[in-house]
Amino acid sequence: MELVQDKVRQFQKFYDWAHSVSDERVKDWFLMQGYAPTLMITGLYLLAVYIGPKLMKDREPFQLKWALVIYNFAMVILNFHITTELLYNSTMLGYSYRCQLVDYSYDPHEMRIAKALWWFYFSKCVEMLDTIFFIMRKKNNQVSFLHVYHHATMFPIWYMGVKWVAGGQSFFGAMVNSFIHMLNH
Repeated sequence: MELVQDKVRQFQKFYDWAHSVSDERVKDWFLMQGYAPTLMITGLYLLAVYIGPKLMKDREPFQLKWALVIYNFAMVILNFHITTELLYNSTMLGYSYRCQLVDYSYDPHEMRIAKALWWFYFSKCVEMLDTIFFIMRKKNNQVSFLHVYHHATMFPIWYMGVKWVAGGQSFFGAMVNSFIHMLNH
Protein backbone atom coordinates (compact mmCIF):
# COMPACT_ATOMS: atom_id res chain seq x y z
CA MET A 1 0.00 0.00 0.00
CA GLU A 2 2.88 2.33 0.78
CA LEU A 3 4.24 1.80 -2.75
CA VAL A 4 0.90 2.85 -4.25
CA GLN A 5 0.75 5.95 -2.04
CA ASP A 6 4.31 6.83 -3.04
CA LYS A 7 3.43 6.51 -6.74
CA VAL A 8 0.34 8.68 -6.26
CA ARG A 9 2.48 11.34 -4.54
CA GLN A 10 5.05 11.17 -7.34
CA PHE A 11 2.33 11.53 -9.96
CA GLN A 12 0.79 14.47 -8.08
CA LYS A 13 4.20 16.13 -7.83
CA PHE A 14 4.77 15.67 -11.58
CA TYR A 15 1.23 16.89 -12.38
CA ASP A 16 1.71 20.02 -10.25
CA TRP A 17 5.09 20.70 -11.86
CA ALA A 18 3.71 20.18 -15.39
CA HIS A 19 0.91 22.66 -14.79
CA SER A 20 3.34 25.16 -13.29
CA VAL A 21 5.31 25.25 -16.56
CA SER A 22 2.30 25.30 -18.90
CA ASP A 23 1.56 28.24 -21.17
CA GLU A 24 0.12 31.06 -19.05
CA ARG A 25 -1.63 32.57 -22.06
CA VAL A 26 -4.05 29.64 -22.41
CA LYS A 27 -4.68 28.65 -18.79
CA ASP A 28 -8.18 30.20 -18.64
CA TRP A 29 -9.34 29.12 -22.10
CA PHE A 30 -12.22 26.66 -22.51
CA LEU A 31 -11.08 23.06 -21.74
CA MET A 32 -7.55 24.23 -20.82
CA GLN A 33 -7.87 24.38 -17.00
CA GLY A 34 -7.13 20.69 -16.58
CA TYR A 35 -6.88 17.40 -18.40
CA ALA A 36 -10.08 15.87 -16.96
CA PRO A 37 -12.59 17.25 -19.52
CA THR A 38 -10.42 16.08 -22.43
CA LEU A 39 -10.08 12.62 -20.88
CA MET A 40 -13.82 12.42 -20.16
CA ILE A 41 -14.77 13.43 -23.71
CA THR A 42 -12.31 10.90 -25.12
CA GLY A 43 -13.69 8.22 -22.79
CA LEU A 44 -17.26 9.01 -23.88
CA TYR A 45 -16.13 8.78 -27.50
CA LEU A 46 -14.64 5.32 -26.92
CA LEU A 47 -17.79 4.26 -25.06
CA ALA A 48 -19.93 5.43 -28.01
CA VAL A 49 -17.71 3.48 -30.41
CA TYR A 50 -18.22 0.36 -28.29
CA ILE A 51 -21.95 0.75 -27.55
CA GLY A 52 -23.08 2.49 -30.76
CA PRO A 53 -22.99 -0.54 -33.09
CA LYS A 54 -24.83 -2.61 -30.47
CA LEU A 55 -27.57 0.03 -30.22
CA MET A 56 -27.83 0.21 -34.01
CA LYS A 57 -27.84 -3.58 -34.52
CA ASP A 58 -31.62 -3.97 -34.96
CA ARG A 59 -32.31 -0.47 -36.25
CA GLU A 60 -32.45 1.00 -39.72
CA PRO A 61 -29.54 3.30 -40.60
CA PHE A 62 -30.19 6.99 -40.05
CA GLN A 63 -30.48 9.19 -43.12
CA LEU A 64 -28.24 12.10 -42.23
CA LYS A 65 -27.87 13.84 -45.58
CA TRP A 66 -28.61 17.38 -44.41
CA ALA A 67 -26.85 16.95 -41.08
CA LEU A 68 -23.74 15.81 -42.97
CA VAL A 69 -23.99 18.68 -45.46
CA ILE A 70 -24.13 21.18 -42.59
CA TYR A 71 -21.40 19.37 -40.64
CA ASN A 72 -19.06 19.19 -43.63
CA PHE A 73 -19.67 22.83 -44.53
CA ALA A 74 -18.95 23.91 -40.94
CA MET A 75 -15.76 21.82 -40.92
CA VAL A 76 -14.59 23.41 -44.18
CA ILE A 77 -15.15 26.88 -42.69
CA LEU A 78 -13.41 25.97 -39.42
CA ASN A 79 -10.41 24.39 -41.16
CA PHE A 80 -10.19 27.32 -43.59
CA HIS A 81 -10.08 29.70 -40.63
CA ILE A 82 -7.37 27.67 -38.86
CA THR A 83 -5.27 27.34 -42.03
CA THR A 84 -5.46 31.02 -42.94
CA GLU A 85 -4.82 32.21 -39.38
CA LEU A 86 -1.74 30.01 -39.05
CA LEU A 87 -0.42 30.85 -42.51
CA TYR A 88 -0.97 34.62 -42.22
CA ASN A 89 0.38 35.05 -38.70
CA SER A 90 3.35 32.72 -39.11
CA THR A 91 4.26 34.66 -42.26
CA MET A 92 3.88 38.01 -40.47
CA LEU A 93 6.24 36.78 -37.75
CA GLY A 94 8.74 35.32 -40.22
CA TYR A 95 8.35 31.81 -38.82
CA SER A 96 10.71 29.15 -40.10
CA TYR A 97 9.20 26.04 -41.66
CA ARG A 98 12.11 23.96 -40.33
CA CYS A 99 12.48 24.87 -36.66
CA GLN A 100 10.60 27.55 -34.81
CA LEU A 101 10.79 28.12 -31.08
CA VAL A 102 7.67 29.00 -29.11
CA ASP A 103 7.34 32.67 -28.26
CA TYR A 104 5.21 32.85 -25.11
CA SER A 105 4.70 36.60 -25.43
CA TYR A 106 1.35 38.33 -25.78
CA ASP A 107 2.28 39.67 -29.22
CA PRO A 108 -0.98 39.93 -31.22
CA HIS A 109 0.26 37.58 -33.97
CA GLU A 110 1.53 35.06 -31.41
CA MET A 111 -1.85 35.17 -29.67
CA ARG A 112 -3.65 34.60 -32.97
CA ILE A 113 -1.45 31.56 -33.58
CA ALA A 114 -2.20 30.27 -30.07
CA LYS A 115 -5.93 30.80 -30.64
CA ALA A 116 -5.81 29.06 -34.03
CA LEU A 117 -4.04 26.12 -32.39
CA TRP A 118 -6.76 26.04 -29.73
CA TRP A 119 -9.39 25.91 -32.51
CA PHE A 120 -7.37 23.08 -34.09
CA TYR A 121 -7.45 21.21 -30.77
CA PHE A 122 -11.20 21.83 -30.49
CA SER A 123 -11.71 20.64 -34.08
CA LYS A 124 -10.22 17.28 -33.06
CA CYS A 125 -13.08 16.97 -30.56
CA VAL A 126 -15.69 17.90 -33.16
CA GLU A 127 -14.18 15.44 -35.66
CA MET A 128 -15.07 12.59 -33.32
CA LEU A 129 -18.53 13.05 -34.82
CA ASP A 130 -17.18 11.44 -38.01
CA THR A 131 -17.24 8.10 -36.21
CA ILE A 132 -20.64 8.72 -34.63
CA PHE A 133 -22.09 9.50 -38.07
CA PHE A 134 -20.56 6.30 -39.49
CA ILE A 135 -22.15 4.28 -36.69
CA MET A 136 -25.55 5.97 -37.05
CA ARG A 137 -25.49 5.28 -40.80
CA LYS A 138 -24.35 1.68 -40.16
CA LYS A 139 -21.13 2.23 -42.11
CA ASN A 140 -19.23 0.15 -39.56
CA ASN A 141 -16.68 -0.96 -42.15
CA GLN A 142 -15.31 2.61 -41.99
CA VAL A 143 -14.83 2.44 -38.22
CA SER A 144 -11.45 0.72 -38.30
CA PHE A 145 -8.99 0.42 -35.45
CA LEU A 146 -6.80 3.04 -37.13
CA HIS A 147 -9.76 5.43 -37.49
CA VAL A 148 -10.74 5.12 -33.82
CA TYR A 149 -7.12 5.26 -32.63
CA HIS A 150 -6.57 8.45 -34.63
CA HIS A 151 -9.65 10.21 -33.26
CA ALA A 152 -9.10 8.98 -29.69
CA THR A 153 -5.49 10.20 -29.59
CA MET A 154 -5.49 13.46 -31.56
CA PHE A 155 -7.73 15.29 -29.10
CA PRO A 156 -5.64 14.49 -25.99
CA ILE A 157 -2.36 15.04 -27.85
CA TRP A 158 -3.43 18.48 -29.01
CA TYR A 159 -4.58 19.32 -25.48
CA MET A 160 -0.93 18.92 -24.51
CA GLY A 161 0.17 20.83 -27.59
CA VAL A 162 -1.96 23.85 -26.72
CA LYS A 163 -1.41 23.61 -22.96
CA TRP A 164 2.39 23.69 -23.26
CA VAL A 165 3.42 24.77 -26.78
CA ALA A 166 0.71 26.99 -28.30
CA GLY A 167 2.98 28.35 -31.01
CA GLY A 168 6.38 27.69 -32.48
CA GLN A 169 6.82 24.68 -34.74
CA SER A 170 3.48 23.18 -33.69
CA PHE A 171 1.85 25.66 -36.08
CA PHE A 172 3.11 23.78 -39.13
CA GLY A 173 1.54 20.36 -38.54
CA ALA A 174 -1.76 21.95 -37.56
CA MET A 175 -1.72 24.21 -40.62
CA VAL A 176 -1.02 21.35 -43.04
CA ASN A 177 -3.57 19.07 -41.34
CA SER A 178 -6.25 21.78 -41.41
CA PHE A 179 -5.58 22.43 -45.09
CA ILE A 180 -5.97 18.71 -45.86
CA HIS A 181 -9.16 18.49 -43.77
CA MET A 182 -10.52 21.54 -45.55
CA LEU A 183 -10.13 19.66 -48.85
CA ASN A 184 -11.43 16.35 -47.45
CA HIS A 185 -14.73 17.74 -46.20
